[in-house]
Amino acid sequence: MENMSTKRKHIEEIRRKKFSIGGKRANPLTEDLHQAVKNLSAELYTRDVHFLMELIQNAEDNQYIKGVRPTLQFIITSKDITATGAPATLLIFNNEKGFSRENIESLCSVGRSTKKGNRSCGYIGEKGIGFKSVFLISDQPYIFSNGYQIRFNESPCPHCSLGYIVPEWVEEKPTLLDIKQIYGGSKDSLSTTTIVLPLKPDKVNPVKQQLSSIHPEVLLFLSKIRHVSVREDNDDPKKCWICLEISVTRSQKIMFLGDSACSRPGVGAGAQACRTGINSAFSRPGVGAHAQAQRVLTACVVLLYFWKKSFLGGRIHNKKNSVTTVSISSEVNFVTVKNMNAESYTIHLSVGENSNVDEEVCSYYMWKQKIPVKLENVVERRSGLEEWVVTLAFPHHERFHKDKSLPGVYAFLPTEMVTNFPFIIQADFILASSRETILLDDKWNQGILECVPSAYINAFKTLVMGSNEAPVSSLSYMLKFIPIVSSPLENFNHVREKIREILAEEKIVPIETFSNQKHFYKPREVSRLLPKFWNILTKAQQEGVYLLDLSSHDGVKILSSSFDKRQYDDALKFLGVKQVKIDWYARCIQSSNLVDGVSEDIYLELLHFVAKNWSRFKDSNICNIPLIKYVVSDGIPSFFTLNECFKGVFLADISQNCPCSWLINWNNVFTFATKQCFMPESTQQAIAHFPDKKDLMDWLAKDVNVHILNVYNFAEKVCHSIANDCKLAIAFAHFLYHSLSNDYLSSLEVDSLCSFMPLVDNYGRTTTSRNGVLLPANVSKWAGLIVSNPWRNENYVELGKAYLNPISYAGQHTDSGKLINFLKNHVKASDIPYISPPNAGFSAADTPLTKDNAFLLLDWIRNMNRRGVDLPEIFLECIKGGRWLKVAGNGYMSPSKSFLIGAKLGKLLQSGSVLVDIPLVDESFYGKRINKYKQELKIVGVMFSYEEACKFIGRELMSRAASFPLSNNHVLLMLNFIQYLRTSLLPLNEFLDSIKEGSWLKTSHGFRSPVGSVLGGKGWKVASEISDIPFIDHAYFGEEIYNYKEELKLLGVIVDLHGNHQVVTQHLKSPSNLAYLTAAAVLLIMECIKCSNVPTEVLNSIQGVSCLKTNMGFKAPSECFLSDPVWGCILEVFDGLPVIDHKFYGEKIFSYKDELKKTGVVVDFMDAIKQFASLFEQKALETSINQKHVMSLLSCYRLLKGTDYSFPSNILTMICEMKWLHTTVDGLRCPIKCILYGPEWKSISSITCLPFIDYSDKSCCMKIQEYKAELKSIGVVTAFKDGVRFVPECLNFPSNPSTITPKSVFSLLECIRLLMQVHKLAIDDDFKKRLSKNWLKTHAGYRPPERCLLFDSKWSSFLNPTDGPFIDQNFYGPEIASFQKELNAIGVISEVEKGCSLLFSHLKSLSDHGTIVKIYKYLYEHKWQPEEKAAKNNIWILDGTKGGKWVDSEECIIHDPAKLFRSKFYVLEDIYDRNILGFFNTLEVKRKPSLDDYVNLWNDWGSSVRQLSYDECCKFWTTISKHLTAKEEKKLAESLMKLPATSGNNKIYLVDKQDAFIPDNLHMKKLFEMERVFVWYPKHNLTPSLRCELSDIYRKIGARNISESLCREESSLVNDGVKLKHVDPNEIFNLKGLVKLILGFLACSSLEMQPEKRHEAVQTLLSLSFHETKEPINVSYSLLLSNGETITKKANKRVRWDRQSSMFIIQKMDRDRSDAMKHATNFAEAISEGVLREYHDHVPALSELITSGFFLKFKNEEIDFLMESKNLQIEYEDEEFLLSAFASG
Repeated sequence: MENMSTKRKHIEEIRRKKFSIGGKRANPLTEDLHQAVKNLSAELYTRDVHFLMELIQNAEDNQYIKGVRPTLQFIITSKDITATGAPATLLIFNNEKGFSRENIESLCSVGRSTKKGNRSCGYIGEKGIGFKSVFLISDQPYIFSNGYQIRFNESPCPHCSLGYIVPEWVEEKPTLLDIKQIYGGSKDSLSTTTIVLPLKPDKVNPVKQQLSSIHPEVLLFLSKIRHVSVREDNDDPKKCWICLEISVTRSQKIMFLGDSACSRPGVGAGAQACRTGINSAFSRPGVGAHAQAQRVLTACVVLLYFWKKSFLGGRIHNKKNSVTTVSISSEVNFVTVKNMNAESYTIHLSVGENSNVDEEVCSYYMWKQKIPVKLENVVERRSGLEEWVVTLAFPHHERFHKDKSLPGVYAFLPTEMVTNFPFIIQADFILASSRETILLDDKWNQGILECVPSAYINAFKTLVMGSNEAPVSSLSYMLKFIPIVSSPLENFNHVREKIREILAEEKIVPIETFSNQKHFYKPREVSRLLPKFWNILTKAQQEGVYLLDLSSHDGVKILSSSFDKRQYDDALKFLGVKQVKIDWYARCIQSSNLVDGVSEDIYLELLHFVAKNWSRFKDSNICNIPLIKYVVSDGIPSFFTLNECFKGVFLADISQNCPCSWLINWNNVFTFATKQCFMPESTQQAIAHFPDKKDLMDWLAKDVNVHILNVYNFAEKVCHSIANDCKLAIAFAHFLYHSLSNDYLSSLEVDSLCSFMPLVDNYGRTTTSRNGVLLPANVSKWAGLIVSNPWRNENYVELGKAYLNPISYAGQHTDSGKLINFLKNHVKASDIPYISPPNAGFSAADTPLTKDNAFLLLDWIRNMNRRGVDLPEIFLECIKGGRWLKVAGNGYMSPSKSFLIGAKLGKLLQSGSVLVDIPLVDESFYGKRINKYKQELKIVGVMFSYEEACKFIGRELMSRAASFPLSNNHVLLMLNFIQYLRTSLLPLNEFLDSIKEGSWLKTSHGFRSPVGSVLGGKGWKVASEISDIPFIDHAYFGEEIYNYKEELKLLGVIVDLHGNHQVVTQHLKSPSNLAYLTAAAVLLIMECIKCSNVPTEVLNSIQGVSCLKTNMGFKAPSECFLSDPVWGCILEVFDGLPVIDHKFYGEKIFSYKDELKKTGVVVDFMDAIKQFASLFEQKALETSINQKHVMSLLSCYRLLKGTDYSFPSNILTMICEMKWLHTTVDGLRCPIKCILYGPEWKSISSITCLPFIDYSDKSCCMKIQEYKAELKSIGVVTAFKDGVRFVPECLNFPSNPSTITPKSVFSLLECIRLLMQVHKLAIDDDFKKRLSKNWLKTHAGYRPPERCLLFDSKWSSFLNPTDGPFIDQNFYGPEIASFQKELNAIGVISEVEKGCSLLFSHLKSLSDHGTIVKIYKYLYEHKWQPEEKAAKNNIWILDGTKGGKWVDSEECIIHDPAKLFRSKFYVLEDIYDRNILGFFNTLEVKRKPSLDDYVNLWNDWGSSVRQLSYDECCKFWTTISKHLTAKEEKKLAESLMKLPATSGNNKIYLVDKQDAFIPDNLHMKKLFEMERVFVWYPKHNLTPSLRCELSDIYRKIGARNISESLCREESSLVNDGVKLKHVDPNEIFNLKGLVKLILGFLACSSLEMQPEKRHEAVQTLLSLSFHETKEPINVSYSLLLSNGETITKKANKRVRWDRQSSMFIIQKMDRDRSDAMKHATNFAEAISEGVLREYHDHVPALSELITSGFFLKFKNEEIDFLMESKNLQIEYEDEEFLLSAFASG
């Protein structure tokens, strides 16, 4: 080791040479160092945790002396040992080899780590910051290592102004003694390297927090560091904080937790409990007989916690730096799985607070697998690595997290990525700069993540299927390792989905066998059962039910009950294990005898299971199996299917006192009708005590039709089942009678049943529908009064005589008469006067009734009235109209025409008898009793009152009048009778109402009702002119009629016109008689309208009659206007509006304004203006509005403006929008599109066509100027600033743009400015389209605005004004610049960055190379991209002789890396500077040659005769292999016709691809190596991955594997006379072991071969006879080329399977067994090819497996181990086959 002075000189040298401190010359790289340090400062991590991870990572990457236990220690102290004023100091000790010169120089640099490029040597650091991360927490870090004692400073050095990397030698503070005092122990015990970090004040607490929170899992994936400790050095124990110590040790012996390592004193019960971990949960195959093939890693991790306050019962308090020990021991069984290139081991971690309490345990099953790196995932940062190492850690218990999130991804150290996976992923990921996450878009990391699913599958299969000894019940916990929860990270969700996809195709799920035998199947092949059914199966098995064939129903495999738990629902759902199809339950129940073969309790549980899952079962086959028990009359149980239960199965209601025998006996009476039965008594008793009785009974009732029956329900069913059986109907009545007598039914229940029970009528018919019941006729009153039965049509039943007979049923006897009384009480059998009357008449009502029957009828009515029963209408009418009531003097009369009167009616009847006769009830016949039935007589129509008498007289009179007209004398007598009643002050209304509506009064309209008739006179003369009024016929009645004016008024006759104007309008004459009316007639009509409510139809009829006199003659009201002194001017604008002649009618006509309006006359301004607007619109459309109309309208508009009659807005809008003003442009226009001309418009008119108002009469044009205000208000533009909006659509550029003066252009730009500023209008596309003319002068000629540029000072950095289409400012002058904003708005480009596309389009017109290059540079600097893909881009190419030319971009490439294409393309890197080459990418110039280019080049070489050089071939195929994508493979295969081939002379030949072969078989390669048939491979730097990739490419192009292309010919040893010796195969190998191995391969491979096919395949092997020979067994190989030539070679095969003779022939092996491997290989190939005749792709895999077994001689024990190591197993059918095939063995 160099001494300290040498180290110091080294530091001084660095300071002098690198940083120019004390030197004579400055370092020329100082500026670069400044920039690098600045970048370093910006790159440092942003969180305090990173410094700790970087230091642990550095310690892991350090080198250690052999035999030293790598240790990393952290000590934090409050002592300021550096004398920097730091509040605390952190010391880091590491026993590595120490810092070398190179390490020190690396620290003094940026980005010069000594670990770069050494990733394959185990280095895990990569971010390039490492040690410099300590600057996050310390301003001045110190390093003491190998004699170096230096420090660095974050602040810039005063000598060189650099920070971070300038070293300073440390003379003192701290000294090694200061450090030793903190560290403790002897001086020599100090670690080789010590780092001292005086902490920044704000970093003390974060550092303590991070040190105390080191995750216990931190060392899980580190390979070097075995011990990490953290503690605090503090004199004040109250300020102590958590410390920890983590250590890991290795051991080379197998040590189980039951040994001394776990039995030492102080290890708690929790650690002792771990002893079972390896031997059960994480047991691995091979422990025992094959332990010598394993190596064991034993780790021990110790955590030391030091708390602020002592909590150990006084044993530790008051001691400086005292700790509490928490141990984590790990026992790792290391097993190498060679076929997967994987290792597995187990770590057990135990944590406890002290040695006397139980410890918490967490075990990790570790799986480490190496996977080759894919070529497409290689990155520069990992270029030296050829393998990924993926480690998965599966925690068996809850992980230790110390109140932190659980990292799911490690890159040797934990990241902060939470995956939600139940396992940890460790790999050499490329990290983000923060170390918090991995770079998910990095292809290296993506390649690792693609490998995680396969590693996971291998680990998971090994866990689940690894041991034959472990029972299935011990494996179910493995399901918790399935990633059922989705990850918040999308990339990891892809990993999760890939795991799900692969797991779905693996045989990892055990099925239920009810034995110790284990069988595994794919998840989709296995089904789950409902938990309740598992309970039923378990109990049934305990009762002896046979269930070993559970998985044989329809071939459905049932998931093991240990796995089929609710807690595994999510995992099983993730795997795709679904519930068994519902029909499976039916087959299982039926075939397993789960109905009749189990106890009643299990039977009810089965029914309850079906009930709870009825929604699933209701449409399944379970409805078709016998499931429901029932018993018939013979007492023998039978079974119904659920679909058959509609026949009726019942349970007796045990809550009633009625014995079951009662229902059973009566059920025998009705059994043929009801067809119902009951469940067995034992089943009913079990139901009564069943825990889930309610659910079961609800299901039986609702879905199965099994109901509980009480006596009432039974009676209901019987009642509904009787139908038309009269005997059963009689029996049912007796059943009800006896059930009531025995109190089995209540009276209310019987009443209810009787309401719908079937009855037998007097004809012996059975009926259930009835409205009432009659007693038999021979015992009733109704037959005497009515004779026949009028209720028959109303569904009344007349009981039959059978109800009177005595009879017995079901052992019960009924006496005569008992049943009739029962029916009276409960069926309500009834008779008159208690029965409700029918709604029908009866003949007896129209014949004289005897006095007794009359009073019986009245009693019947009285009874109904008292009961509140309304008499039916027909029945009542029959009684009212029947002539059964005796009257005095007239015989019998209907009640409705009879009177029962008193004395007060005498005088009235005397006076009224002159007109009609009145019938009176004969009181002498009925006696005084009749007066007791007044109410009943009123009901049937008998009259008693004065009013009724009057009404009767009037009704009789009107009856006569309806038959023949009343004479004038009768009419006068009636009027006289009314006069008598009026003068006698008697009520008149009843009589008047009875006659006033009758048509008995003679009028001019004939006989009609008095109402509405008119008694004429002089006042009706004018009215008679216009109305046809019904006047009373004066000639018929004479003058006497006028004596009864008051009486006529009472009858409704109109006497006076006043107040009765409606009669005029009601009888108005037809419209044809109303034309040309007099003024009086019109005024009368208006008065009638005013005084009465005239019907609309009458008004409508008047509207169309020419009855009103106007200025245009007589017109219909609907055509007329009533003038107004204010707004009447609007009626004068246009001719043709008829106005009423008010002089003709007088001023009174104006008082009828409302009435005139009703007839249709326009009287309101709004109506008039609407009519005016309509006329205006019509004339505008007809273009007939002339100058006069215009002036009149403007005058009227001015007159009405500001009054209440100003023009409405909608009409103004119409006026504004209609075309009626004549203009200079295109005739008539609407006002809003017109301009009132003024001098300010002159300047713009030269380039526009504007719509100025124009009339031929110049005086009119001058006069119209007077109405400027009115024109403006209707929309006419009168100001210049308002009219600029017309400019866009009125542009009219001249065809010759040179005639456009600058003044015209400025005028247009001024208009555009006003549009934008005043009108706030954007320049739309239409305006731009009109502006898109060549009117702007540029240096490239006249152009439209969008193709012009405006030059300013910013452009001068790139171009000159004449280099492009810039506006010619020499022509327009400087004023043009003031319109920049307006020019931009119309498309002119002034911004430098926006002119790219325009300048690019201008390029093609140029030929000056300098200008073109300037534009290229301009375009490139502004990162221009074409707006759309161009059909063709042109590139400027310099030509030495011609100056240059434009060529197609397809003829160019930017780079030619291989230097192969100079003759085919223009290479732009040879023409242009490198700094603009990137621009040509935007022009779709190929960056480098494409695949098609390479294909064309290769085909050109193939067609030429020159020799292809090694360099050309190497460059070509190296490029193809690096850049070929999956999408291009097909194109390459179709395009290349030849491939490179070699022979022994190292020359390269291009041969047809059909004659190029891949040497995939080394034996065949050796045979044919001198032939020109094998594809060419590079000799130098040929890695396995490159060789593999080239082979794949050759294959896809058309090359074939040599092994698949040869024709093999074997001679027949049997026919060739070769001596063969018959041998027993078991003398050479164990045939049974070979067959078992083959069956395991066939069952577990992707073949998915069914058992029958597997057995058929191996049966051919068992049928062979085995023979041995000493003669060589040769085979010849022929290779046919495309030209027909055949190449033949011979080889010794050693084994032959002769199918024709069914013989297996083996060449005897040499004594020294030197050819054993060849024998094994030939033997395996022959067996594999024979067994897999139809599956040749799987021959290599089986051959490799048999080769391994050959050396084990296929011994049973060794074959079992071999199958376990390959995750192979045989199924139950295969075991049966082996037993039968090898019965003796």
